[in-house]
Amino acid sequence: MTDDTTPASSSADGPPPSDRIDSTRPHSARVWDYWLGGKDNYEVDRELGEQIAQANPHVVAMVRADRTFMRRSVAFLAEQGVRQFLDIGTGLPTEPNVHQVAQAIAPDARVVYVDHDPVVLAHARALLNSAPAGATAYLDADLREPGRILAGAAGTLDLDKPVGITLMSLMHFVTDFGDARAILWRLLDAVPSGSWLAFTHATAELGGPQVREAFRTWNENAVQKARPRDRDEVQALIDGLEPVDPGLVSPPQWRPDGKDGAEPREVPMWAAVARKP
Repeated sequence: MTDDTTPASSSADGPPPSDRIDSTRPHSARVWDYWLGGKDNYEVDRELGEQIAQANPHVVAMVRADRTFMRRSVAFLAEQGVRQFLDIGTGLPTEPNVHQVAQAIAPDARVVYVDHDPVVLAHARALLNSAPAGATAYLDADLREPGRILAGAAGTLDLDKPVGITLMSLMHFVTDFGDARAILWRLLDAVPSGSWLAFTHATAELGGPQVREAFRTWNENAVQKARPRDRDEVQALIDGLEPVDPGLVSPPQWRPDGKDGAEPREVPMWAAVARKP
């Protein structure tokens, strides 16, 4: 394990991130940034973001609820004694990030961020401002390469001790169910009993017919295709884990604490925090 704050991997074996950024097509991280009110996006991202928002009036509430769920779930895990986090599909830095939430409770927490988006990589330094007692690292890797993720994460995390794996709004980009479950369990099989999963997953089961229309628009325009899943399908992804109360629910319904002001009662997503027995 390393003791400093450092990238777990760089893009030295490929083109620099700026050369990999395509500003001519909308990209999920930049569109998400636009919905969150960020500035790291292009006109093409804002155009698609507006299209989706018009088709699905829930989308801005959805991305904000996803972010606040991340804060609550990471704080919960830190309070349970988790001191290691593997955050896959990090997205563009938007405070608070995982290490800021975890280290506010446990300054010695160690976090590895994972993303394969050149836009995120170009901003990765913002994720590496660890508390002195802890550590953060950034790994340039794709969710579909769980072996590479685990090998890179082992430079900062001790995978023989419990790890909190966070997968926020990511698994719906793996459109085949078998692939999604295989990837998820490749990660979970590599960490010991007492590890945790905190995740969110898009659904068209909530929010009315306009949500399906929004996904259709997304898949016609975005590079990364998405497949929303219903509650039973998402539950099947995590069968074998032990969800904590209130189980699999829409993110605003998972242990609200009032710190984020008034939240919507429901958004078209499922969320859960579950323990590996």
